[in-house]
Amino acid sequence: MADKLQRSGLVLILATLCCLLWGSAYPFIKIGYQLFAIETTGSQILFAGLRFTMAGILTWVITCSYKKELIYPVRSEWGSVMSLGLVQTSLQYLFFYIGLANTSGVKAAIINPMAAFLVIIFAHLLLKEKLTRDKVFGCLLGMTGVLIVQLNGGSLNTDFKFLGEGFMFLACFASALGTIMTRVYTKKSDSMTLTAFQLSFGGLILIGVGLLSGGQIHSADLHGLLVLFYLAVLSATAFSVWTILIKHNPVGLVAVYSFMIPVFGVMLSGLFLGEAFLNIRILFSLICVSLGIWLVNRQSKVQATN
Repeated sequence: MADKLQRSGLVLILATLCCLLWGSAYPFIKIGYQLFAIETTGSQILFAGLRFTMAGILTWVITCSYKKELIYPVRSEWGSVMSLGLVQTSLQYLFFYIGLANTSGVKAAIINPMAAFLVIIFAHLLLKEKLTRDKVFGCLLGMTGVLIVQLNGGSLNTDFKFLGEGFMFLACFASALGTIMTRVYTKKSDSMTLTAFQLSFGGLILIGVGLLSGGQIHSADLHGLLVLFYLAVLSATAFSVWTILIKHNPVGLVAVYSFMIPVFGVMLSGLFLGEAFLNIRILFSLICVSLGIWLVNRQSKVQATN
């Protein structure tokens, strides 16, 4: 099974599926905000906490059903679960939502993909994965693609606010560090068990922060509950598959696919929210991201054959 998960074609399909699912969160989160009348940052954090806690529970139920037994971390794994949940789920999204509330959407969209670049740097420093010119150029092409798809007549000033741009950078740092931690922890732990419990633990922390911040979730109809359920399902699926890919492949090879998330986000927002998205910017963005992914994958193949 491990050999199959290292095949470039399967990695491409599964990583693209994860990015497509995470990209679909863009419009559905906006829809959820409307249906649950969410307006404050505290309420957004509370909403995220509910989503990730549900995702963890769903992952746990599916894993237990598949293995036909109750699964839970052994005593030595609880430290990994809590530290990963704190970094990859709680801190990442806490920094993200606060940062997003204090900066422009364009600047946030440009800063956020820095996480993939940081992953490759961290993998070089901490996991001894070779940092090559192709990897650097691949990341730069991916970031260029994200820049192209986001800059649509929006203004981009050079102001810097720690609670805005600073927190967005911290969110990228937490995301990248969480990816490295995932690679390390899954060497000794079952990836599905780790995913289920870190999502639930991180989600519960977000719920607590959201409530302490005065967040409120207003009642919604069946449509709203279905949107929340979908967000939980996509998180459970994407995090589970992504964790398995990270477990069996070089971190940089998988991380570079995350440049596709904002591109899919723009396209799916256009599809579900009626925003214009079929234009030359999308085409050039996809070309840049695809070339970036190809460069990183090409380098990985070269290293594998040496």
